[in-house]
Amino acid sequence: MAATLPLTLPAAVVGDHRVDMTGTPTAGWGFRTYAVAANADGETYAYSCAMRYRGRSAVPSDPFQMDFTYHLLTRYAPDGTPTATARLGGATRGNVPTGLTEGSDFDLAVLPDGTVAVSSHPGNTHLFSADLSRLVESWRSPWGRDEEKERNGDPFAHSIDVTPSGRLLCAVAEYGVKNWAGRVANLVALSEPGSTLGPGSKATLRAIATHDGLTDRQTEADHYPHVVFDGAPVGGGNRPSPTLTEMVSTDDRTRFDYTNCRMGRPAAMGDDLFVVPVFGKTYRSGSRGQVFSFLLLDGQGAERGRLEGMHRYEDSPFTGANWTVVGDPYRARAFHLNRYGLYAWDAEGQMRSRIPTSDTPFKALTNFSLMGCSPAGELLLVHQKQHLLLRVPVPEDLGDLEDAVRAALKAYGPGRNALKRQYAPVNWHWVDDTAPVHHH
Repeated sequence: MAATLPLTLPAAVVGDHRVDMTGTPTAGWGFRTYAVAANADGETYAYSCAMRYRGRSAVPSDPFQMDFTYHLLTRYAPDGTPTATARLGGATRGNVPTGLTEGSDFDLAVLPDGTVAVSSHPGNTHLFSADLSRLVESWRSPWGRDEEKERNGDPFAHSIDVTPSGRLLCAVAEYGVKNWAGRVANLVALSEPGSTLGPGSKATLRAIATHDGLTDRQTEADHYPHVVFDGAPVGGGNRPSPTLTEMVSTDDRTRFDYTNCRMGRPAAMGDDLFVVPVFGKTYRSGSRGQVFSFLLLDGQGAERGRLEGMHRYEDSPFTGANWTVVGDPYRARAFHLNRYGLYAWDAEGQMRSRIPTSDTPFKALTNFSLMGCSPAGELLLVHQKQHLLLRVPVPEDLGDLEDAVRAALKAYGPGRNALKRQYAPVNWHWVDDTAPVHHH
């Protein structure tokens, strides 16, 4: 049965800074959820950011006036009740992210032992206890302000996904790729059986795919001891081939179209089946109709096909920048949502459902972002304006997905109204004063 959950703000953040929740992003106030994950017990974790930027009008010594950026990792019971929040960051001059809040492209995963992993570009990974009371371990790669620190940081992974047997499927960013500045996501890597990620222990990752093999600028210092290929750390020419770019560049035209393409977040469809998105270059003038491919790889990095059936223009993920493909590794399925539809595929890459958002019952899907699939087989959809999470159970037969989504969207309104009576939100902000807040 579909469920609607609130994405809450701790009352302490609102009260400590007298936040005017009627404010808009143009007024310097914003709240956004970046990532959602669920565990096998039905609990949900959400990673969000609350920020206020007053610029020159900020008074650094006055908590009611100063700028702040808080990243919030919140745990929810199966019924949607918030049970704990880890509050990261704080008030800084100029609203500069520091420490645990550095990075971009935030990602969330629940590890086999219940530990929660937060990863971000260019390789920051932070581990929290399941109850969010403890920061278990932290690997950082400074980003954006000091190139030398970024090059010599201590990264782990750009993103993490977990297979049914507990192996970690990771995207790893590399320095010195082609003519790109800084680190860029360039490796798909898989943890070895028995290798663990925990306090003082980086899991050993075996590289199974490279996005771009032009790494002439790399030096010995750019190699990662925890990412290996052919028995040695990945770096320079020691890497898997052919590259993802070569896999998608099948002729002269596609070779031109995929120039300066980029790799999306890999997702597990099983223990030995993964989908890796590759997107062509984006243009300021608009990129609808630009090329993209969702490659299927096995645990050795061999191509096993593609997710088929999407039209380059009519189903373009470039409109609205919808880059996420999520996998259901327990049932060997994959899903994607963009401005034009919700799509579902089986293990062979055959499209089993296409739900167009142009159809009246499904127009509301354009308000949601697809952020994951729970172990129970539920799609996790986030409404960024109303700050709500919709859990949509996926039927065993993907041909019945349309009926399930229709029922979930129909139940969304009554579920939202029940939450409004409980929380009395202001401008769709759901403030909670019950869950403990842990400062890290």
